[in-house]
Amino acid sequence: MLGGAGFIGSHVVEELLLEPVKEIVVYDNLTRGQKESLRGPQQDPRVRIVEGDINHTDVLNEAIAGADIVIHLAALWLLHCYEYPRAAFQVNIEGTFNVLEACVRHDVKRLVYSSSASVYGDAIETPMTEEHPYNNRTFYGATKIAGEHMCRAFNERYGLDYVGLRYMNVYGARQDYKGTYTAVMMKMLDRIRDGKPLVVYGDGAQTYDFIYVSDVARANVCAMRASATDAFYNIGFGLGTTVRELADLLLEITGSEVGVQYEPEGQTFVTHRVGSVDQAKEELGFGATIELSDGLRRLVDWRKAEERRNPGGQVEP
Repeated sequence: MLGGAGFIGSHVVEELLLEPVKEIVVYDNLTRGQKESLRGPQQDPRVRIVEGDINHTDVLNEAIAGADIVIHLAALWLLHCYEYPRAAFQVNIEGTFNVLEACVRHDVKRLVYSSSASVYGDAIETPMTEEHPYNNRTFYGATKIAGEHMCRAFNERYGLDYVGLRYMNVYGARQDYKGTYTAVMMKMLDRIRDGKPLVVYGDGAQTYDFIYVSDVARANVCAMRASATDAFYNIGFGLGTTVRELADLLLEITGSEVGVQYEPEGQTFVTHRVGSVDQAKEELGFGATIELSDGLRRLVDWRKAEERRNPGGQVEP
């Protein structure tokens, strides 16, 4: 479980513990992920945490040795890749090559690779199927495209069995402030907490496909167990929500009357992206179940619990 102490990874670990697994090795360099995110799973004797980086090939190989399945979530995210493109290459591309190489070396039976809907860029048509062209123009999306094609090349050259997951906009408990799109929820909740109006850039018509993190975790388990191979799947709810609709939902759920403040639109990487989820349902047996209103209530409840646990401090992932 590479990147298993992170936002999505920690939820995947929890989901895996519901399965009859013998051992879960959580491999994470703990720069963004935190052991605190695994405070529940750490109590299970099947969980072992190894601190290491996917570019530390000796430590990586030792961690993967003996694994039947590798779930690869370790990566730099969109804004980090934008600010540090060479680091994006070194971690997301070279690091993924190291993972693939280690999987072949140790006869791993299946790799579940975390890609992203960023490979699509702005939607040319919606809902986007898996055949939607690569319309990406970001470093992050470029690294995910490279990762996808390396998976395919390793399958062709070495017979590595893999499935790739293209996540839409993931949100939920333990998310941090560094994501590009999902972080808007946290910023809005900060404004509500501080009694300030929610800031919406442009006309608020930017539309995204939001999926709750525990649904994403379940998608990883479905991919781990499915017979599908050498293919990539959209993992989303399949429903578009505008930023203005998101703001209205948060105001309704929190009972806040701070209202909405419109500002000129700034830098935006993507303004419209909703994925087709039919293929994931048919071939992975996965369908998201947590509607946005329910997921946002869970997020709000988690934040309140964290604020009680850490009074006066920033909510940690």
